[in-house]
Amino acid sequence: MSALIDVRRARHIAGQVPDPELPMLTLADLGVLREVRAEPDGTVVAALTPTYSGCPAMAEMRAAVAARLTDAGCARVEVRTVLDPPWTTDWITPEGRRKLAAHGIAPPGPAPRPAPGPVPLLLSETRRAVPCPRCGAPDTEETSRFGSTSCKSLWRCRSCREPFEHVKEI
Repeated sequence: MSALIDVRRARHIAGQVPDPELPMLTLADLGVLREVRAEPDGTVVAALTPTYSGCPAMAEMRAAVAARLTDAGCARVEVRTVLDPPWTTDWITPEGRRKLAAHGIAPPGPAPRPAPGPVPLLLSETRRAVPCPRCGAPDTEETSRFGSTSCKSLWRCRSCREPFEHVKEI
């Protein structure tokens, strides 16, 4: 097999590792798998970007990627953490967003983009409406800024009255 085919296979294998906190998503769906390449000495290098600095799931992600690649026959594996550019929720794939909604978690909207120039001081928070992932109604309210993980908040639909989580835009 050529090195190109091996790297493609290795990327596919690493990309299929489930996220420890959102197991319905793969690392590829979540957009944290940045790169898989082969070094001249045959080492397969996978690069992961954490969803936020200090993400406690990174150690488990690195270990799972290394184990899967080793089990697939890669003799030497190195998993690196890449911080620049920082991860953004815009990297979640359309399939990943679909999977979140199918599991009752509202996917994030577009990540906020800072405007060039001075940073405006906002005295009140502005948030977009988060449609209910269960019934689609736009009449929802945030009940807690923090959910089961730091990257999620808790919401409630005023129409169907069901609670749900929302992945925060980063």
